[in-house]
This record gives sequence, C-alpha cells and structure tokens, in this order.
Amino acid sequence: MMVTATTPLSGLLILKPKVFTDGRGHFLETFNQDRFAEATGTNVPFVQDNESLSGSRVLRGLHFQVAPHAQGKLVHVVRGAVLDVCVDIRPRSATFGQHFKIRLDDKAKEMLWIPPGFAHGFVVLEPDAVFAYKCTAFYHPASERTLRWNDPDLAIDWGTQDPVVSDKDAAGMSFAEFAAATQAAR
Repeated sequence: MMVTATTPLSGLLILKPKVFTDGRGHFLETFNQDRFAEATGTNVPFVQDNESLSGSRVLRGLHFQVAPHAQGKLVHVVRGAVLDVCVDIRPRSATFGQHFKIRLDDKAKEMLWIPPGFAHGFVVLEPDAVFAYKCTAFYHPASERTLRWNDPDLAIDWGTQDPVVSDKDAAGMSFAEFAAATQAAR
C-alpha cells in the first residue's frame, strides 16, 4: 500500500495497493498495519470492519460520529463502483465545510483514508456494489450524526437526481445547523 495522492483536504489521502495480476486473477493486500502507518504517517488502531451491499443509485451518508467516538475510516470498493464523498467538519480547519469526491471501483482498487473529522458518504454507480471499510472507533449510536446529503450549502454534485436514500439520511441536519451547534459547544 502506498500513498498515490494527497487531496485538497488535509489528512484525506488516496492509497493505492500493489495488485498482482496473472491469468488466474489477482491478489492484493487490502491492509497491512506497517505499510498503512508508513503511507499515512499515522499509527491508529482499527477496531471494526464493515461491509455494505447496495443497489444502483443508493446513497448512504453523510455520516460521522462526534468525539470522543469520532471514527477514522479506510474505505474501498470490493465490487462495482461508487462516488465517494467526504466533507471536512473540523471547525479549525482552513477547509471547514468543503468536500472532496472520488470514484472508487473494483478495477483501480484505490482506497481512501478518511481521518476523524470528516462526514462521509457514497452513492452507488454500478448495481450491487460491495463497499468495505475499517474503522478506528466502534460504532456508537448515541454519537452518530448525519449531514443532509443534498444540503445546498455543501453543493455536492452526486451525479444523480433521484438517489435511493434512507429516512435517517433524508432527515440529516444541514451544514449550517451543524456549524452552529459546533460553535455553541466551544
């Protein structure tokens, strides 16, 4: 695993594993603690692995957990393709409220390291996409929050007009509500 690119959002990194391909198929190491630490400059523990299967146009997100249960995530697509989106929700960040998006698929096999302090979501671009991610903190329902995926202040072009969204995600808070709550908590 090696860093292939930084992003405009500090700490958010695109990782590219070495893929060994021959007539039988391919092999890759999806995670190696030493190589991850070397590529990212971090030595974080991963405590939970998750996988989701989603149909075409399913949009999941924008999810995050608040401190002290904030999660970092290492994400990749096992099958299919998604448009992956991260929003910087770190109040002191120069890019607070800005987003980054990238196509992740089973062909390029790129991964995205999302440190704590980002809201995260994705929309499925191909049927039956399998999305996998490692988390640095356990799922903690009381700490979970959702930003509204279609908030005009975030102005995210998801590439689809009518995604399939859960009731929970449709009821997410606006970025302005989140920013005000963050400011009030300081």
